Parts: sequence; structure tokens; C-alpha cells
Amino acid sequence: MRRVRYHEFGGPEVLTVEEAAVPVPGDGQVLIRVEAVGVNFVDTWFRRGGEGIFRRPLPGRPTGDVVGVITEVGPGVGPELVGRRVAALAEDAYAEFVLADAGWLAEVPAGLTVADAVMLPMAAPVALRVLRSAGVRPGESVLVHAAAGGIGHLIVQLARELGAGVVAGAASGGKLEFVRSLGADLAVDYGLPDWPQRVREAAPAGVDVVLDAVGGDVLRQALGLLAPFGRAVVYGAAAGGADEVPVASLFALRTVTGFNLTAWRLFAPEAAREEMSEVAALFARGRIRTAVSAELPLEEAATAHKLMEERSHTGRLLLRP
Repeated sequence: MRRVRYHEFGGPEVLTVEEAAVPVPGDGQVLIRVEAVGVNFVDTWFRRGGEGIFRRPLPGRPTGDVVGVITEVGPGVGPELVGRRVAALAEDAYAEFVLADAGWLAEVPAGLTVADAVMLPMAAPVALRVLRSAGVRPGESVLVHAAAGGIGHLIVQLARELGAGVVAGAASGGKLEFVRSLGADLAVDYGLPDWPQRVREAAPAGVDVVLDAVGGDVLRQALGLLAPFGRAVVYGAAAGGADEVPVASLFALRTVTGFNLTAWRLFAPEAAREEMSEVAALFARGRIRTAVSAELPLEEAATAHKLMEERSHTGRLLLRP
């Protein structure tokens, strides 16, 4: 089979297509013939050889949200799973066949598109959980950063489903019309210096909730836009500054919470599985949808990473083996 790995840290060009044997599922695992892979931004950090939680050993095995059909099961897994179309968050995901943990498979509802299916194991559950972690209520205002991205564009739609008003932040002006089309009440380009003022004009008393996966200066400025008793949930740090939360900004009775899907699965597994089923039902009913920026062959994984780093895409990028 073909797979993509990297054997040195660096730019997108280090991603290499290579031939390998089809892996054999171990205890509690299934083997999936891959239909498509959803590319995640965090893998660009791993590929560059980031520090701390962004450091992974070589050879690099890109992660991804895969959708496909189970062809084989390992010990401890029921044989009735063979032939089912599922989605899963997997390592070594840029490949024609991947291994996945049978305990965290998302069964794909009949008729669901591949674009929506790749959102079931990770992106959509994260979008739903960060909104719930913030306790968003009808009529509240929610400031969503990276709103045109793979997770952000789902948060915009889910926030509207909850009856909230949405201020959508994006990194370039070209993405503003996209987030408006998803239901955002206001779109701001946080690449411009006056973006906080635009938010203040729309919400003079402050926004009730900030949902942030950018970090750095964008997060610091956003915390200052929170209303008294406002809540922020941080679930990423694409711009860095993950260790820098200005404590003084919290003295106005604001709170900041962090979210990580791996920890959520570890400490609240039943709730995590229930929410995977919930988002699958929302997609099946057409309540939310996935926007796909590009579908690329596996051999163009480097192009996918380049697009991710340029922040030129909207919605999701897919690889097709």
C-alpha cells in the first residue's frame, strides 16, 4: 500500500510517499480501507518539529480523520464490524489502509457524504463540546476565532443552532463572506489592527463567550472583549503563546477554560461517545454541513500542508488515497 511519512523535520516538502505492507490490527483495533482523510493543522506543527506537546519522534506519522470501510478486526473486536463504513481519528492516517481503536469508531449514517463523515470523530465533537464547555445560552453573543477553519466553521453553525449571536473572526478578508454565509452576524478580520474596536461597536457591553484556537495576541485581545461573567474556552494555539494567559484580564469576573479532546475522551468517555452520535445525527438531518476547500490525491499531501500553513483555505482539506 501507499502511505505518507516524513523522516526529517521541515517544510511540507519532507512529506514522502512510500510503499509499505498493509498493517495488521492488534488487540482492540480495526483495519480500515481509507476513502478519505481530513487534514488537521496540528500536523504542520508536528512536521516542523515543534516543542513540548507539538514534538513527535521520527519517523513522522501524520494524524488525520479517516473515513472508510473496516476490512479486518484484531483480537477482542467483534467480527460483525467487518464491512461497516466508519470514521476514526488515527495516526499514520495518510495511507490507503490505517489502524484505528475500535472503542472510538464513529459509525457513518447511511447517505452521509465523505466530507461530513470525516468530521464525526474529532472536528464536530470538539465544536459541540467547546460550546457546551462555555455554557452558551440562547441570546448570548459568541466570538469565534479561526471561524473559517475546519472546526471553526462548524462552531459558527452550531452556535446559531443554539440561538446565539455569532461574531466570526478570520485571518483574512477573503474568508469573511464565507463565515457570513454560515450565519455569522458580524465578520471581522483579526489581521487588521482595529478588529477589537469593531467587536466593541457591535457589543458595547462585551461578548458573553470567546472560543479560541489561535492564541497569542488574538487571544489576549479577545479576553479584554469579554463582558463581566464572560467565559472563554481555549482549544488550540495556532499562533503560539499557549502558555500566556493575561491573569489581570480575568479580574473583571471572567473565566478561561481549556479543552482537549484526548483528555475529554479519557475522563468522560461515555459523554464523549454520546456527543459523537449527536453530531452524526445533526449531519444526517442537514442541520450542519461541511465546506470542503479542496480534495487532493495522497501524493499531494505536501500541497495540503502548504495550503494549511498559508491559511488560504476555508472549511476542510481532504486527501484521497
